[in-house]
Amino acid sequence: MKSHNSYSLFMRSAALCGVALLSFLGCSSTSSDLANNENPANGGGVTTGDPVDVWLTKGDQSVKLQQQTAVYFTSASNSYPNIEIDASKVFQTVDGFGYTLTGGSVEVINQLNAAKKQELLNDLFSSSGIGISYLRISIGASDLNSEVFSYDDMPAGQTDLTLSQFSLTKDQAVIQMLKDILVINPNIKILATPWSPPVWMKDNGSTIGGSLKPEYYNVYAQYFVKYIQAMKAQGINITAVTPQNEPLHAGNNPSLYMTAANQAAFIKNSLGPAFQAANINTKIIAYDHNCDNPAYPLAVLNDAAANPYVDGSAFHLYAGDISALSTVHNLFPDKNVYFTEQWTSSTGNFSGDLDWHVKNIIIGSMRNWSKTALEWNVANNASFGPHTPGGCTQCKGAVTISGGNTYEKNIAYYIIAHASKFVPVNSQRIASTEADNLSTVAFRTPAGKTVLIVQNSSSTDKTFNIKYNQKSAPVTISGSSAATYIF
Repeated sequence: MKSHNSYSLFMRSAALCGVALLSFLGCSSTSSDLANNENPANGGGVTTGDPVDVWLTKGDQSVKLQQQTAVYFTSASNSYPNIEIDASKVFQTVDGFGYTLTGGSVEVINQLNAAKKQELLNDLFSSSGIGISYLRISIGASDLNSEVFSYDDMPAGQTDLTLSQFSLTKDQAVIQMLKDILVINPNIKILATPWSPPVWMKDNGSTIGGSLKPEYYNVYAQYFVKYIQAMKAQGINITAVTPQNEPLHAGNNPSLYMTAANQAAFIKNSLGPAFQAANINTKIIAYDHNCDNPAYPLAVLNDAAANPYVDGSAFHLYAGDISALSTVHNLFPDKNVYFTEQWTSSTGNFSGDLDWHVKNIIIGSMRNWSKTALEWNVANNASFGPHTPGGCTQCKGAVTISGGNTYEKNIAYYIIAHASKFVPVNSQRIASTEADNLSTVAFRTPAGKTVLIVQNSSSTDKTFNIKYNQKSAPVTISGSSAATYIF
Protein backbone atom coordinates (compact mmCIF):
# COMPACT_ATOMS: atom_id res chain seq x y z
CA MET A 1 0.00 0.00 0.00
CA LYS A 2 1.00 3.62 -0.40
CA SER A 3 -0.77 4.43 1.88
CA HIS A 4 -1.63 26.23 4.25
CA ASN A 5 -0.94 28.29 3.91
CA SER A 6 1.37 30.07 1.53
CA TYR A 7 4.43 31.55 3.08
CA SER A 8 6.97 34.13 1.99
CA LEU A 9 10.70 33.77 1.78
CA PHE A 10 12.76 36.12 3.83
CA MET A 11 16.21 36.90 2.47
CA ARG A 12 18.99 38.22 4.60
CA SER A 13 21.01 41.12 3.15
CA ALA A 14 24.30 41.78 4.86
CA ALA A 15 24.57 45.18 3.26
CA LEU A 16 21.27 46.33 4.83
CA CYS A 17 21.18 44.31 8.01
CA GLY A 18 24.78 43.72 9.04
CA VAL A 19 24.60 41.06 11.70
CA ALA A 20 21.08 42.03 12.72
CA LEU A 21 18.60 39.43 13.84
CA LEU A 22 15.94 38.52 11.31
CA SER A 23 12.26 38.78 12.02
CA PHE A 24 9.25 38.38 9.84
CA LEU A 25 8.85 42.14 9.75
CA GLY A 26 12.28 42.73 8.26
CA CYS A 27 15.67 43.49 9.78
CA SER A 28 15.62 44.45 13.44
CA SER A 29 18.27 44.81 16.07
CA THR A 30 19.24 46.31 19.39
CA SER A 31 21.98 48.78 18.58
CA SER A 32 23.77 48.46 21.93
CA ASP A 33 23.99 44.69 21.57
CA LEU A 34 25.32 44.96 18.04
CA ALA A 35 27.76 47.68 18.99
CA ASN A 36 29.30 45.31 21.50
CA ASN A 37 29.03 42.40 19.00
CA GLU A 38 27.20 40.46 21.69
CA ASN A 39 24.11 38.32 21.50
CA PRO A 40 22.38 38.13 24.91
CA ALA A 41 20.51 35.00 23.81
CA ASN A 42 23.88 33.31 23.47
CA GLY A 43 24.81 33.90 27.09
CA GLY A 44 26.55 37.21 26.57
CA GLY A 45 29.58 35.81 24.79
CA VAL A 46 31.16 37.44 21.79
CA THR A 47 29.43 36.36 18.62
CA THR A 48 31.48 35.17 15.68
CA GLY A 49 30.67 34.87 11.99
CA ASP A 50 27.35 34.94 10.19
CA PRO A 51 24.03 34.13 11.82
CA VAL A 52 22.46 30.69 11.79
CA ASP A 53 19.11 30.90 9.98
CA VAL A 54 16.38 28.83 11.65
CA TRP A 55 13.23 27.38 10.05
CA LEU A 56 10.76 25.62 12.31
CA THR A 57 7.67 23.41 12.14
CA LYS A 58 5.91 22.58 15.41
CA GLY A 59 3.96 19.40 15.94
CA ASP A 60 1.02 21.39 17.34
CA GLN A 61 0.77 23.19 13.94
CA SER A 62 1.14 26.65 15.48
CA VAL A 63 4.25 27.15 13.34
CA LYS A 64 4.67 25.59 9.90
CA LEU A 65 7.96 26.06 8.04
CA GLN A 66 8.45 29.57 9.38
CA GLN A 67 11.71 31.40 9.75
CA GLN A 68 12.64 32.19 13.33
CA THR A 69 14.99 34.69 14.92
CA ALA A 70 18.53 33.94 13.87
CA VAL A 71 21.08 32.63 16.37
CA TYR A 72 24.83 33.15 16.46
CA PHE A 73 27.97 31.24 17.20
CA THR A 74 29.45 32.53 20.44
CA SER A 75 32.53 32.28 22.61
CA ALA A 76 30.45 31.81 25.77
CA SER A 77 30.59 28.43 27.45
CA ASN A 78 27.60 26.48 28.73
CA SER A 79 26.62 23.03 29.88
CA TYR A 80 24.20 22.21 27.06
CA PRO A 81 24.72 18.99 25.09
CA ASN A 82 26.49 19.36 21.75
CA ILE A 83 25.42 18.38 18.27
CA GLU A 84 28.78 18.29 16.55
CA ILE A 85 29.13 18.70 12.79
CA ASP A 86 32.28 17.46 11.10
CA ALA A 87 32.56 18.58 7.47
CA SER A 88 35.76 16.56 7.01
CA LYS A 89 33.69 13.37 7.10
CA VAL A 90 31.83 13.23 3.80
CA PHE A 91 29.31 10.59 2.78
CA GLN A 92 26.90 10.31 -0.18
CA THR A 93 25.94 13.01 -2.67
CA VAL A 94 22.25 13.93 -2.66
CA ASP A 95 20.13 13.49 -5.80
CA GLY A 96 17.07 15.17 -4.35
CA PHE A 97 13.90 15.28 -2.27
CA GLY A 98 10.33 15.08 -3.51
CA TYR A 99 7.24 13.01 -4.18
CA THR A 100 5.51 10.73 -6.64
CA LEU A 101 3.58 12.73 -9.22
CA THR A 102 0.69 10.31 -9.75
CA GLY A 103 -1.88 10.55 -12.51
CA GLY A 104 -4.40 11.34 -9.80
CA SER A 105 -2.22 14.19 -8.53
CA VAL A 106 -2.14 15.69 -12.01
CA GLU A 107 -5.90 15.29 -12.40
CA VAL A 108 -6.73 17.24 -9.24
CA ILE A 109 -4.05 19.91 -9.73
CA ASN A 110 -5.51 20.55 -13.17
CA GLN A 111 -8.82 21.37 -11.47
CA LEU A 112 -7.28 24.55 -10.07
CA ASN A 113 -7.74 27.74 -12.07
CA ALA A 114 -4.70 28.79 -14.11
CA ALA A 115 -3.38 31.34 -11.61
CA LYS A 116 -3.77 29.07 -8.59
CA LYS A 117 -2.23 26.11 -10.42
CA GLN A 118 0.81 28.19 -11.38
CA GLU A 119 1.09 29.43 -7.81
CA LEU A 120 1.13 25.86 -6.51
CA LEU A 121 3.65 24.60 -9.06
CA ASN A 122 5.94 27.54 -8.34
CA ASP A 123 5.65 26.89 -4.61
CA LEU A 124 6.50 23.23 -5.04
CA PHE A 125 9.23 23.36 -7.65
CA SER A 126 10.90 26.78 -7.72
CA SER A 127 13.95 27.84 -5.73
CA SER A 128 11.81 30.56 -4.16
CA GLY A 129 9.40 27.84 -2.98
CA ILE A 130 10.37 24.51 -1.44
CA GLY A 131 12.53 23.49 -4.40
CA ILE A 132 11.46 19.90 -5.02
CA SER A 133 14.31 18.34 -7.00
CA TYR A 134 13.23 14.72 -7.56
CA LEU A 135 9.98 13.16 -8.79
CA ARG A 136 8.81 9.59 -9.14
CA ILE A 137 6.22 8.83 -11.81
CA SER A 138 4.44 5.67 -12.89
CA ILE A 139 4.99 3.87 -16.20
CA GLY A 140 1.33 3.39 -17.04
CA ALA A 141 -1.18 3.67 -14.21
CA SER A 142 -0.41 3.50 -10.50
CA ASP A 143 -3.10 2.75 -7.96
CA LEU A 144 -3.61 6.50 -7.59
CA ASN A 145 -4.96 6.89 -11.11
CA SER A 146 -8.65 7.12 -11.98
CA GLU A 147 -8.36 4.03 -14.17
CA VAL A 148 -6.01 1.14 -14.80
CA PHE A 149 -4.07 1.20 -18.07
CA SER A 150 -0.75 0.34 -19.69
CA TYR A 151 0.72 1.87 -22.84
CA ASP A 152 -0.13 -1.19 -24.93
CA ASP A 153 -3.50 -2.60 -23.88
CA MET A 154 -4.95 -5.19 -26.22
CA PRO A 155 -8.31 -7.00 -26.48
CA ALA A 156 -8.45 -10.23 -24.49
CA GLY A 157 -6.54 -13.00 -26.20
CA GLN A 158 -4.48 -10.68 -28.41
CA THR A 159 -0.82 -9.74 -28.14
CA ASP A 160 1.40 -7.04 -29.67
CA LEU A 161 4.89 -8.49 -29.87
CA THR A 162 6.18 -5.59 -31.99
CA LEU A 163 4.58 -3.01 -29.66
CA SER A 164 3.00 -1.36 -32.69
CA GLN A 165 0.10 -0.17 -30.53
CA PHE A 166 2.37 1.44 -27.91
CA SER A 167 1.08 4.91 -27.01
CA LEU A 168 1.49 7.45 -24.21
CA THR A 169 -1.92 8.99 -24.99
CA LYS A 170 -3.45 8.22 -21.61
CA ASP A 171 -0.57 9.98 -19.86
CA GLN A 172 -0.71 13.20 -21.88
CA ALA A 173 -1.86 15.20 -18.85
CA VAL A 174 1.12 13.92 -16.83
CA ILE A 175 3.47 14.71 -19.72
CA GLN A 176 2.13 18.25 -20.00
CA MET A 177 2.50 18.85 -16.28
CA LEU A 178 6.06 17.55 -16.37
CA LYS A 179 6.74 20.05 -19.15
CA ASP A 180 5.29 22.82 -16.97
CA ILE A 181 7.48 21.70 -14.08
CA LEU A 182 10.58 21.59 -16.30
CA VAL A 183 10.01 25.26 -17.15
CA ILE A 184 10.27 25.98 -13.42
CA ASN A 185 13.08 23.49 -12.69
CA PRO A 186 14.83 22.29 -15.87
CA ASN A 187 17.12 20.03 -13.83
CA ILE A 188 14.56 18.01 -11.94
CA LYS A 189 15.37 14.30 -11.77
CA ILE A 190 12.71 11.71 -12.60
CA LEU A 191 12.39 8.07 -11.52
CA ALA A 192 9.86 6.03 -13.53
CA THR A 193 8.29 2.84 -12.18
CA PRO A 194 5.67 0.42 -13.56
CA TRP A 195 2.91 -0.98 -11.38
CA SER A 196 2.10 -3.62 -14.01
CA PRO A 197 3.08 -4.56 -17.55
CA PRO A 198 0.35 -4.92 -20.17
CA VAL A 199 -2.01 -7.70 -19.09
CA TRP A 200 -1.26 -9.80 -22.18
CA MET A 201 2.33 -10.22 -20.93
CA LYS A 202 1.18 -11.70 -17.60
CA ASP A 203 0.43 -15.28 -16.59
CA ASN A 204 -2.91 -14.54 -14.91
CA GLY A 205 -4.56 -12.19 -17.41
CA SER A 206 -5.27 -9.62 -14.69
CA THR A 207 -4.06 -6.17 -13.76
CA ILE A 208 -3.76 -7.45 -10.18
CA GLY A 209 -0.86 -9.75 -9.31
CA GLY A 210 0.40 -12.47 -11.57
CA SER A 211 3.92 -12.71 -12.98
CA LEU A 212 5.58 -11.60 -16.20
CA LYS A 213 5.82 -14.55 -18.59
CA PRO A 214 9.48 -15.30 -19.39
CA GLU A 215 8.71 -15.38 -23.13
CA TYR A 216 7.82 -11.68 -22.87
CA TYR A 217 10.95 -10.53 -21.03
CA ASN A 218 12.54 -9.13 -24.20
CA VAL A 219 9.31 -7.53 -25.38
CA TYR A 220 8.82 -5.90 -22.00
CA ALA A 221 12.40 -4.61 -22.08
CA GLN A 222 11.56 -2.95 -25.42
CA TYR A 223 8.46 -1.49 -23.75
CA PHE A 224 10.81 0.32 -21.34
CA VAL A 225 13.01 1.43 -24.26
CA LYS A 226 10.05 2.81 -26.19
CA TYR A 227 8.82 4.61 -23.08
CA ILE A 228 12.15 6.31 -22.39
CA GLN A 229 12.56 7.27 -26.03
CA ALA A 230 8.99 8.58 -26.28
CA MET A 231 9.41 10.66 -23.15
CA LYS A 232 12.70 12.05 -24.44
CA ALA A 233 10.94 13.04 -27.67
CA GLN A 234 8.62 15.10 -25.42
CA GLY A 235 11.64 16.79 -23.81
CA ILE A 236 11.48 14.68 -20.65
CA ASN A 237 14.60 12.79 -19.60
CA ILE A 238 14.04 9.77 -17.38
CA THR A 239 16.87 9.64 -14.84
CA ALA A 240 16.21 6.13 -13.59
CA VAL A 241 13.75 3.25 -13.66
CA THR A 242 12.92 0.42 -11.31
CA PRO A 243 11.70 -2.79 -12.98
CA GLN A 244 8.68 -3.03 -10.68
CA ASN A 245 6.98 -1.12 -7.89
CA GLU A 246 6.72 -3.24 -4.74
CA PRO A 247 7.44 -6.54 -6.51
CA LEU A 248 6.35 -8.62 -3.51
CA HIS A 249 2.97 -6.87 -3.11
CA ALA A 250 0.69 -8.60 -5.59
CA GLY A 251 -2.63 -7.41 -4.16
CA ASN A 252 -2.62 -3.82 -5.38
CA ASN A 253 -4.43 -2.66 -8.53
CA PRO A 254 -2.40 -2.59 -10.68
CA SER A 255 0.45 -4.80 -9.48
CA LEU A 256 2.87 -7.58 -10.48
CA TYR A 257 4.62 -10.28 -8.48
CA MET A 258 8.32 -10.47 -9.33
CA THR A 259 10.78 -12.54 -7.31
CA ALA A 260 14.39 -11.48 -6.86
CA ALA A 261 15.50 -14.29 -9.18
CA ASN A 262 13.03 -13.16 -11.81
CA GLN A 263 14.11 -9.55 -11.50
CA ALA A 264 17.78 -10.47 -11.83
CA ALA A 265 16.98 -12.55 -14.91
CA PHE A 266 14.93 -9.76 -16.45
CA ILE A 267 17.71 -7.22 -15.86
CA LYS A 268 20.65 -9.32 -17.03
CA ASN A 269 19.01 -11.03 -20.00
CA SER A 270 16.65 -8.34 -21.26
CA LEU A 271 16.44 -4.89 -19.73
CA GLY A 272 20.14 -4.18 -19.31
CA PRO A 273 21.14 -5.40 -22.79
CA ALA A 274 18.17 -3.53 -24.34
CA PHE A 275 19.25 -0.25 -22.75
CA GLN A 276 22.83 -0.88 -23.85
CA ALA A 277 21.81 -1.62 -27.43
CA ALA A 278 19.65 1.52 -27.59
CA ASN A 279 22.38 3.70 -26.04
CA ILE A 280 20.11 4.54 -23.12
CA ASN A 281 21.94 5.78 -20.02
CA THR A 282 18.87 5.74 -17.75
CA LYS A 283 19.84 4.04 -14.49
CA ILE A 284 18.32 0.70 -13.48
CA ILE A 285 17.53 0.53 -9.78
CA ALA A 286 16.52 -2.77 -8.22
CA TYR A 287 13.84 -3.77 -5.71
CA ASP A 288 11.70 -0.67 -4.79
CA HIS A 289 10.02 -2.28 -1.80
CA ASN A 290 10.18 -2.54 1.98
CA CYS A 291 13.15 -2.45 4.32
CA ASP A 292 12.21 -5.80 5.87
CA ASN A 293 13.68 -7.77 2.97
CA PRO A 294 17.20 -6.58 2.12
CA ALA A 295 17.84 -10.11 0.90
CA TYR A 296 15.93 -9.23 -2.29
CA PRO A 297 18.20 -6.43 -3.55
CA LEU A 298 21.23 -8.34 -2.31
CA ALA A 299 20.21 -11.33 -4.44
CA VAL A 300 19.99 -9.09 -7.51
CA LEU A 301 23.33 -7.44 -6.76
CA ASN A 302 24.94 -10.82 -6.06
CA ASP A 303 24.02 -12.00 -9.55
CA ALA A 304 27.28 -11.46 -11.39
CA ALA A 305 25.57 -10.94 -14.75
CA ALA A 306 22.88 -8.57 -13.47
CA ASN A 307 25.16 -6.52 -11.21
CA PRO A 308 26.91 -4.44 -13.92
CA TYR A 309 23.56 -3.14 -15.19
CA VAL A 310 22.29 -2.13 -11.74
CA ASP A 311 22.98 1.33 -10.31
CA GLY A 312 21.59 0.49 -6.87
CA SER A 313 18.54 -0.42 -4.80
CA ALA A 314 15.35 1.41 -3.80
CA PHE A 315 13.39 1.09 -0.56
CA HIS A 316 10.07 1.83 1.14
CA LEU A 317 9.44 1.64 4.90
CA TYR A 318 6.01 0.09 5.41
CA ALA A 319 7.88 -2.76 7.10
CA GLY A 320 11.38 -3.25 8.46
CA ASP A 321 13.94 -0.72 9.69
CA ILE A 322 15.60 2.09 7.78
CA SER A 323 19.01 0.64 8.67
CA ALA A 324 18.41 -1.93 5.91
CA LEU A 325 19.76 0.68 3.49
CA SER A 326 23.11 0.56 5.29
CA THR A 327 23.03 -3.23 5.32
CA VAL A 328 22.89 -3.24 1.52
CA HIS A 329 25.28 -0.30 1.15
CA ASN A 330 27.91 -1.91 3.37
CA LEU A 331 27.92 -5.09 1.29
CA PHE A 332 27.93 -3.20 -2.02
CA PRO A 333 29.49 0.20 -1.30
CA ASP A 334 29.94 0.87 -5.01
CA LYS A 335 26.18 0.72 -5.54
CA ASN A 336 23.73 3.48 -4.59
CA VAL A 337 20.68 3.28 -2.33
CA TYR A 338 17.51 5.31 -2.70
CA PHE A 339 14.43 5.90 -0.59
CA THR A 340 11.50 6.19 -2.99
CA GLU A 341 8.14 6.02 -1.20
CA GLN A 342 6.29 6.54 2.06
CA TRP A 343 2.67 7.60 2.49
CA THR A 344 0.98 9.66 5.15
CA SER A 345 -2.47 8.43 6.12
CA SER A 346 -5.82 10.17 6.27
CA THR A 347 -6.07 8.74 9.80
CA GLY A 348 -2.67 10.05 10.94
CA ASN A 349 -2.02 13.12 13.07
CA PHE A 350 0.29 16.01 12.24
CA SER A 351 2.60 15.74 15.23
CA GLY A 352 3.05 11.98 15.07
CA ASP A 353 3.62 12.00 11.31
CA LEU A 354 6.06 14.91 11.53
CA ASP A 355 8.11 13.08 14.13
CA TRP A 356 8.13 9.64 12.50
CA HIS A 357 8.69 10.77 8.93
CA VAL A 358 11.35 13.40 9.58
CA LYS A 359 13.18 10.99 11.89
CA ASN A 360 12.96 7.97 9.58
CA ILE A 361 12.46 9.19 6.02
CA ILE A 362 14.42 12.45 5.95
CA ILE A 363 17.05 11.93 8.63
CA GLY A 364 17.04 8.13 8.76
CA SER A 365 17.32 7.47 5.04
CA MET A 366 20.07 10.05 4.64
CA ARG A 367 22.07 8.75 7.60
CA ASN A 368 21.81 5.33 5.95
CA TRP A 369 23.33 6.42 2.63
CA SER A 370 20.22 7.22 0.59
CA LYS A 371 20.58 9.65 -2.30
CA THR A 372 16.87 10.51 -2.26
CA ALA A 373 13.99 10.86 0.17
CA LEU A 374 10.58 10.73 -1.50
CA GLU A 375 7.15 10.84 0.07
CA TRP A 376 4.16 9.41 -1.79
CA ASN A 377 1.72 11.39 -3.88
CA VAL A 378 1.84 15.13 -4.50
CA ALA A 379 -1.91 15.82 -4.35
CA ASN A 380 -5.41 14.39 -4.08
CA ASN A 381 -8.94 15.55 -3.37
CA ALA A 382 -10.72 15.82 -0.05
CA SER A 383 -11.91 12.21 -0.37
CA PHE A 384 -8.31 10.96 -0.84
CA GLY A 385 -8.94 10.18 -4.48
CA PRO A 386 -8.76 9.55 -7.27
CA HIS A 387 -7.63 5.95 -7.06
CA THR A 388 -8.20 2.75 -8.96
CA PRO A 389 -10.71 0.11 -7.79
CA GLY A 390 -8.73 -1.54 -5.02
CA GLY A 391 -6.17 1.27 -4.88
CA CYS A 392 -5.18 3.18 -1.76
CA THR A 393 -8.18 4.86 -0.10
CA GLN A 394 -6.31 6.51 2.79
CA CYS A 395 -3.27 7.99 1.05
CA LYS A 396 -3.05 11.67 1.94
CA GLY A 397 -1.28 13.88 -0.59
CA ALA A 398 1.17 16.62 0.27
CA VAL A 399 -1.58 18.96 -0.93
CA THR A 400 -5.37 18.61 -0.86
CA ILE A 401 -7.19 20.26 -3.76
CA SER A 402 -10.66 21.43 -2.71
CA GLY A 403 -11.83 23.44 -5.71
CA GLY A 404 -10.79 25.71 -8.51
CA ASN A 405 -9.01 28.19 -6.29
CA THR A 406 -8.34 26.34 -3.03
CA TYR A 407 -5.62 23.99 -1.85
CA GLU A 408 -4.31 23.03 1.56
CA LYS A 409 -0.79 21.99 2.45
CA ASN A 410 -0.64 18.79 4.49
CA ILE A 411 1.99 17.17 6.69
CA ALA A 412 3.91 15.55 3.79
CA TYR A 413 4.51 19.03 2.34
CA TYR A 414 6.37 20.10 5.48
CA ILE A 415 8.22 16.80 5.91
CA ILE A 416 9.86 17.17 2.50
CA ALA A 417 10.16 20.98 2.62
CA HIS A 418 12.45 20.89 5.66
CA ALA A 419 15.02 19.22 3.39
CA SER A 420 14.16 20.15 -0.21
CA LYS A 421 14.10 23.91 0.43
CA PHE A 422 17.60 23.97 1.90
CA VAL A 423 19.49 20.92 0.56
CA PRO A 424 19.85 21.21 -3.23
CA VAL A 425 21.00 18.54 -5.66
CA ASN A 426 24.68 17.61 -5.31
CA SER A 427 24.83 18.55 -1.65
CA GLN A 428 26.90 16.09 0.37
CA ARG A 429 25.96 14.55 3.66
CA ILE A 430 28.52 15.27 6.36
CA ALA A 431 28.90 13.87 9.86
CA SER A 432 26.66 15.00 12.72
CA THR A 433 26.21 13.59 16.18
CA GLU A 434 22.88 13.04 17.91
CA ALA A 435 21.64 13.67 21.43
CA ASP A 436 18.84 12.32 23.61
CA ASN A 437 15.58 12.53 21.61
CA LEU A 438 17.30 14.71 18.99
CA SER A 439 17.74 13.06 15.58
CA THR A 440 20.02 14.89 13.16
CA VAL A 441 21.49 14.92 9.69
CA ALA A 442 23.85 17.50 8.18
CA PHE A 443 24.86 18.55 4.67
CA ARG A 444 27.31 20.80 2.87
CA THR A 445 25.66 22.44 -0.14
CA PRO A 446 27.38 23.20 -3.48
CA ALA A 447 27.29 26.89 -2.48
CA GLY A 448 29.26 26.11 0.68
CA LYS A 449 26.41 26.39 3.18
CA THR A 450 26.07 23.97 6.08
CA VAL A 451 22.56 22.64 6.72
CA LEU A 452 21.52 20.78 9.86
CA ILE A 453 18.09 19.14 10.17
CA VAL A 454 16.95 18.24 13.69
CA GLN A 455 13.84 16.41 14.90
CA ASN A 456 12.97 16.75 18.58
CA SER A 457 11.01 13.64 19.48
CA SER A 458 10.57 14.79 23.06
CA SER A 459 7.39 16.61 24.06
CA THR A 460 9.52 19.19 25.88
CA ASP A 461 11.77 21.92 24.50
CA LYS A 462 15.43 21.00 24.13
CA THR A 463 18.42 23.35 24.24
CA PHE A 464 21.67 22.25 22.65
CA ASN A 465 24.77 23.64 20.98
CA ILE A 466 25.39 23.43 17.27
CA LYS A 467 29.12 22.83 17.43
CA TYR A 468 31.10 23.43 14.26
CA ASN A 469 34.79 24.18 13.74
CA GLN A 470 35.27 24.62 17.50
CA LYS A 471 32.47 27.23 17.63
CA SER A 472 29.16 26.81 19.39
CA ALA A 473 25.71 28.22 18.70
CA PRO A 474 23.22 27.48 21.50
CA VAL A 475 19.70 26.89 20.17
CA THR A 476 16.39 25.78 21.62
CA ILE A 477 14.02 23.58 19.61
CA SER A 478 10.41 23.25 20.66
CA GLY A 479 9.05 19.91 21.77
CA SER A 480 7.73 17.61 19.04
CA SER A 481 9.16 19.85 16.33
CA ALA A 482 11.43 19.81 13.30
CA ALA A 483 13.97 22.53 12.59
CA THR A 484 16.42 23.26 9.82
CA TYR A 485 19.49 25.37 10.59
CA ILE A 486 21.52 27.00 7.81
CA PHE A 487 24.87 28.80 8.15
